[in-house]
Amino acid sequence: MGNYNQTSTDFILLGLFPSSRNGLFLFILIVFIFLMALVGNLSMILLIFLDIRLHKPMYFLLSQLSLMDLNYISTTVPKMAYDFLFANKSISIIGCGIQSFFFLTMAGAEGLLLASMAYDRYVAICFPLHYSIRISKRVCILMITGSWIMGSINSCAHTTYILSIPYCQSRSINHFFCDVTVMLTIACTDTTVYEYTVFLSTTLFLLLPFIGIAFSYGRVLLAVYRMNSAEGRKKAYSTCSTHLTVVSFYYAPFVYTYLRPRFLRTPTEDKVLAVFYIILTPVLNPIIYSLRNKEVIGALRRVTQRISPGKM
Repeated sequence: MGNYNQTSTDFILLGLFPSSRNGLFLFILIVFIFLMALVGNLSMILLIFLDIRLHKPMYFLLSQLSLMDLNYISTTVPKMAYDFLFANKSISIIGCGIQSFFFLTMAGAEGLLLASMAYDRYVAICFPLHYSIRISKRVCILMITGSWIMGSINSCAHTTYILSIPYCQSRSINHFFCDVTVMLTIACTDTTVYEYTVFLSTTLFLLLPFIGIAFSYGRVLLAVYRMNSAEGRKKAYSTCSTHLTVVSFYYAPFVYTYLRPRFLRTPTEDKVLAVFYIILTPVLNPIIYSLRNKEVIGALRRVTQRISPGKM
């Protein structure tokens, strides 16, 4: 407690890359993945906007997922790349708070949005005749705005806390971004009660949606098994497997990280798991949805033909 320094306000992000050739290789790889994520998600948003055949609730939700992923990866990777290139690992407490706010907002909102997408597929496959009623434009907008608002409120509460507690002289954050749970390790105050709120938030925004998704897809698989149409079963399996792939890459490492007690976590393991839900998921989402979805591939061909000078 007496190790608290009131004059120093900057934190030090120890980063992801070691200072070696391996570190340089990892840096180039991460930057390449980051650029792929930007191009892929921007392309997905534009494609859904430009092609009228994709103006459906499923693709409206998908466009929001791409928007969240763009913000998600842009919150952490540019700062991490800057720190590595210019050997400047410091970040102000305000900068740390801003980064933490956007990261937590996107994390919570995406967790809820993925659950909304699972509900959309559940209704489409199990109650196709009621789809236009249960998943109306109004319902779709409510699910999206609800995800953003609830994610923002949760993030605001956590960010306010980490900006208000005192920190010790050792302000080194052993991570590549301002993760609130890692920041607790350098706090000069008892954070036991707050750690329960982190557990609660993880349960509400990740674990419960994941259970809901598992339940909905259990019902979906049962309904698909009973289908008479082989083509219908194939299409349903393709859609479900696509979403389940995204869900697995996002929820599994996130839940495993934040539901474990602090004494069971290691910095190296936290960083590796964070790479999955912060860096890999945003680049995989547009790839998975485009390569596994005939409607998206068809829309891409139509839009390409429309804007290609040779086709004018």
